[in-house]
This record gives sequence, C-alpha cells and structure tokens, in this order.
Amino acid sequence: MAIKKKFYPLWYGVGIVIFMLYAGYKVFDNNGLIDWLQRHHAESLVETMKAEKPWIEETREFFGLLICVAVLAINWVYGERVKAKFN
Repeated sequence: MAIKKKFYPLWYGVGIVIFMLYAGYKVFDNNGLIDWLQRHHAESLVETMKAEKPWIEETREFFGLLICVAVLAINWVYGERVKAKFN
C-alpha cells in the first residue's frame, strides 16, 4: 500500500489499540511481566534462545508487542507527513 501511496490511519490506530490491550494482558498474566519482575527478580531473558521457563516467553512477547506498537506509531506519523506533503 505504501508504494501506491495509500494510507489508512484508522487501521494504524486499531492495530496499536489491539497490541496495547494484548500487552496489558501480558503484564498481568500468571507468567507475565509482573511475575518475572517480582518472583523471578528480573532474571536474564536472553541467556538462550530456548525459552525453558514460561515467564521468559511471556515477557519476551510483551516486549515484542511494545516494539510492534512503536513501529506502527512511527509508520502512522510518517504516513501523516507523506499524506500532508501530497495534499
């Protein structure tokens, strides 16, 4: 869609909201971010690529969702600038 200069800001907003809601779920999940911080004392998430402990995988997913939100937000801002330039 970017090649065709098509821009749908509503879908960026929808994506951000969905990813943020799911990230919020990952914060409070039994093996989520809070569990990792409190019960496991923020032990390393990057010792191995094999997630042998469930809180490692859940916490990695949380941070991955934050990256997705950041990328969508950057694309949204860039899209708005491009749209303004061509109008």
